[in-house]
Formats: sequence, structure tokens, C-alpha cells
Amino acid sequence: MRKTPARLRTVSLRRRVTALSMLVLAAVLLLVGVLTDVVFAAQTRAELREQLNVRAGLAGQLVEQGVPAGEVARRVEAPGIRAEVVSPSGTVYEGDVGDRFPHGPPWRPDGEGGGWWDGAGATNRDGREDQVLQQPLADGSQLRLVASGGAVSSAQQLLRRTLLGLSIAALVVAGLVTLLTTRFALAPLDAMTGLARSITRGDRGRRLAPSRTDTELGRTAAAFDAMLDELEGAEATARMSEARTRQFVADAAHELRTPLAGVQAVAEAAIAPGLPTEERERLHLLLLRESRRAGRLVDDLLVLARLDAGLDLRREPVDVLDLAESEAERVRLLAPDRTIEVGGDHVTVVGDPARLGQVLANLLDNARRHAGTDGRIGVSVTANGWVTVLVTDSGPGVPPADRERIFDRLVRLDDARSGDGGAGLGLAIARGIARAHGGDLRCVDPPSGMGAAFAFVLPRAS
Repeated sequence: MRKTPARLRTVSLRRRVTALSMLVLAAVLLLVGVLTDVVFAAQTRAELREQLNVRAGLAGQLVEQGVPAGEVARRVEAPGIRAEVVSPSGTVYEGDVGDRFPHGPPWRPDGEGGGWWDGAGATNRDGREDQVLQQPLADGSQLRLVASGGAVSSAQQLLRRTLLGLSIAALVVAGLVTLLTTRFALAPLDAMTGLARSITRGDRGRRLAPSRTDTELGRTAAAFDAMLDELEGAEATARMSEARTRQFVADAAHELRTPLAGVQAVAEAAIAPGLPTEERERLHLLLLRESRRAGRLVDDLLVLARLDAGLDLRREPVDVLDLAESEAERVRLLAPDRTIEVGGDHVTVVGDPARLGQVLANLLDNARRHAGTDGRIGVSVTANGWVTVLVTDSGPGVPPADRERIFDRLVRLDDARSGDGGAGLGLAIARGIARAHGGDLRCVDPPSGMGAAFAFVLPRAS
């Protein structure tokens, strides 16, 4: 069952980057605002406590100088700080800045203020936190100082409003700037889009060629270029394969036309009336030869088709030297005037004996055709990790420039090794069978420097 591909979410990258940037910036501004508020509050409370300690020290000095309690309360008070001195007899003396505390002192036990805190904070009826200090004096009286938190709270509220306004303005400005700058930041993606569209229109060969491949965009561009290389390489391979297939079909049709034309000509001649018996028999022999030639060509084409589709092999242990002796004996019967020498080691490979024999038969038939009358053919089997069957002949040899081309399909040399060969499929089939067994077939330099040599290499049985 074909899987449904997952759909890629294609939201605007500019809007996504802008939104995420704004979220991060808002979080940072919120954190900075909270920390600023906390630090400001802590600093102002510390300053108020310091002022209370200074006024308390002043009260102690005044008492030591014999200043009356009422005068001490009046002189200790300061803007934002209210003082009260309670004598040992319980008399309460307050300073003369009550107008600065329109709601009365926050610590009075009558309920108009709060309670007593020694060096701590008291929340008055307006919800503002006051700093309270209670300290005994040298003459046995008690000093009570309260620093109003009203001014501090007002300053803190102003600071909060200022930070909020500045944060909103910063977010608006940053959002606009981000929208404008992301166009330049995302320019490489626009370049990739333009390149992809130009390639779609047929402009092949262009690449992004990133200057750096250790960044996100660099890695993306490098992967994009690699994908284009693979696609264009696959396209070129497919076109070459299509061209080779067309050429192969055309050549195969041309090769088949010759024997079929011969069959047709001989058949037409054989049905002519009044032919002598000897002539009719000769025509029948010609008809049989041409039909066999066409049949061999069709068989070769079928083998090549099976090789392309994946050859089905019947694998079993095969003694390569015995197989070479068997094929050499067949060639001796066909060409008794050729000298065929077979030697080497008895080594075993795992493969299809019929297909391996077909490879050796093609190599020996090729050597027989080109060795000439009274020619010599040699077959040697060696094993050194791999099994190598070397087939040599005393013919004209193969030029180095053509040693790879002769394995192409329907290729025959027209010069040194021309002769009464077949359709030019034997070596292509032999190499295909060799590679299907995990080996190879190559045309190599002859050991004697004369003639031709083919090395049939196979993996040795473990």
C-alpha cells in the first residue's frame, strides 16, 4: 500500500521568525522589568532603614545632651519620618510634622495605624508599606520612628509605568525592524527558490555553491546542490541508457535482418520448380544454417535480457580446471588443427556450472576464430585469493584502446580481429555472467606479448 506523504506546513517564515522574536523579546523585557522592580524596592527599603538608623543615632545623642523628650521628638523628625518618644512615666511626645501623616501614625494601638514592628515593615490603611524602628534611649524612654512608604510606592508605580510603556514601544519598534530585516536574512532561501525554478524551466548546471557549509543555510544549500547533482546525474544516466537501448534495438534489428533475409531468399529459391535434387539439398542446408544463425542471435538477446533483469543462477561447487578441460575438448573436436593447452590448479568455486561453461565456451570460441589455422590457444587456472582463468590465443590481438569497447553489445572490431565472428554479443554475455557470479572478465596484456588474453576472475569457494 502506498503511504500518503506527510504534508509540510508552509506558514510564512518571516511571520514565524518575527513572532518568535517578539515572544523572546517580550519574555526578556518582562524579566528585566520584574528584576528592576525587585531591585528598586529592595534598594529603597535599605535606604529608608539607613535613614531610620541615622535618626535613631541622632536621638541618642540628643538624650545624652539632656534635651527634653518633646524636643528630641521634634528634632529627630524629618520629611517622611515621624518620631514619637515615650517617657518612662508613659507620657507620649510627638514631633510637629503630623501634617505629613494625614492618616495619623500607623503604629497607634487605637486601630488607626497598625501594630509595632521593630525594624520591620508595617502596612498602613493606604496599603503602603512603612518602615518602623523602635529603640530604647539612655534615659529609659522609648523612641519610635516610622518612615512612610508613600513616596517609595509612588516612585515604584512611576517606574513600573515607565518600564511598561518603554517595553511596549520596544516591542513595536523591534517587530517592525524584524519584519524589514528578515527579508535580507532570508535572501538565501529566495536564491534557492529562484534556482529551483530556473532548473525546472530547463536551465541545468547551475548551483548555489555556498561559501560556508558549517551554518544552517550553508548545510541546506550544500544538500540542495548534492540533490541537484544526483538528479542531473540520474537524468544523464537515464538518457544514456535510453540512447544505448535504442541503438541496441536498432543494431539487433539490423543483425536479425541479415539471417532472416538469407532464410527468405533461400526459401524462395528452394520452392522454384524443376530444381535438381542436389541443388535443392544445398538450399536446404543453407536454410538450416541461416535459421540457426538467427536462432543463436535470438538466444543471445534473451540471455542479455535475463542478465539485465537479474540472472537466476543454480549454484553448486564447480571444479574450474575440469570445466575448462571439458570446454577445451569440445573446441578440439570443432577445430582439430588448433593446439589447445590447459593447465593449472584444481580449485573450486560456487556457481552455475552451465553458465560458467558458457563463459569459457565464448572465450574459447572467440580464441578459435581469431587464432587462425595452426594457431595456439592456452588456458591456465590459478588461485591466489581469487580464481583466475586466463585464456590466450596466438591471433592478431586486441589494441589497448579497444580492450574495453569489445565488451559492449553488438560491437565487433573491423580491423585486426575481424573475421567470421558472430553478432558481437558473446563477450558482453560472458562479462555479464561473470559479474553475476561476483567476478569479472577483462581483456589484459598477453603474457607473451603476442595475441590476445582474457582474464576470467571468480571468488574462491570458502
